[in-house]
Amino acid sequence: MSFSDEVRKEICANINDKDKRFACLYGMLLFSRTLTEERICFQSKSSIAADTFGEMFSAVFGSKPEFRISHVKNGKDMYIYDITDKELIQKIFVKYGFDGKERHINREIISIGSLGTFTAGVFLAGGSVNDPEKEYHLEFTSPEEKLAEELIEILSEIEISAGLTLRRSQFIVYIKGSESIEDTLTFINAQQCTLELINVKIYKDMRNKINRQTNCDNANINRTINVALKQIKDIELIAKTKGLDSLSDELRQVAELRLEDTSLSLKDIGESLEPPISRSGVNHRLMKIAKIADEIRNSGGQNGKK
Repeated sequence: MSFSDEVRKEICANINDKDKRFACLYGMLLFSRTLTEERICFQSKSSIAADTFGEMFSAVFGSKPEFRISHVKNGKDMYIYDITDKELIQKIFVKYGFDGKERHINREIISIGSLGTFTAGVFLAGGSVNDPEKEYHLEFTSPEEKLAEELIEILSEIEISAGLTLRRSQFIVYIKGSESIEDTLTFINAQQCTLELINVKIYKDMRNKINRQTNCDNANINRTINVALKQIKDIELIAKTKGLDSLSDELRQVAELRLEDTSLSLKDIGESLEPPISRSGVNHRLMKIAKIADEIRNSGGQNGKK
């Protein structure tokens, strides 16, 4: 089941009284594909949304409209409720205050407490939300620009910032950002899906943090290995050309320890010396060794002991 369907399923489970059914159906009808005095058509690729429309309509008006399934090109079924009975359409228009000219959200006919349920109906009519594992994006589809703008105004009242764009002759109200989507899902009565999104976000943040730490650790390990390899090459060059006996006792001891165990850290080398010295002290001696090796390379004396 997609995340959108999880949201739809939870929304429908929470529409459990007369006022909520009335408000939900209002959102579904107002944002439906066709809403005229000759025809009302609600269609959805979601069987959950379609089943809910039939149930809500039956609860509010006492009958179910004509239903059919259309097979579309992409292989998904389109679930369609068609209402063409003039008497029933008139009854719907009177009950919800539709005027047949321009659609607009009439808040006077829904209680304040049911505004979230109305918006849930809008989501069921043509909303979707991406899988939070992939992207934070939620959108509502609106057949008219003014209707979309009124929906944005409702969302802004609960401090949710939404954008508006046109896609295939439909106006899309979109919301990005995990926190805004969490607030929207909570508003439309999908609290469990809100918690699921939060859990996914926490998991993603932890995974990204671990990945960043791992990348950093790997980079440090690679850097340490490269430095150690360079030190070994320097020491081997000196041994091959001048011999380690040419080094002072303090430098020779460090060189021998490095060759003896290439996995030793600077701290380990320092603690193995007698007397022990600090990490920075070991590093200072290795830099002196590196300088001697560079002098040998620059002089061209790399072909054996003189």
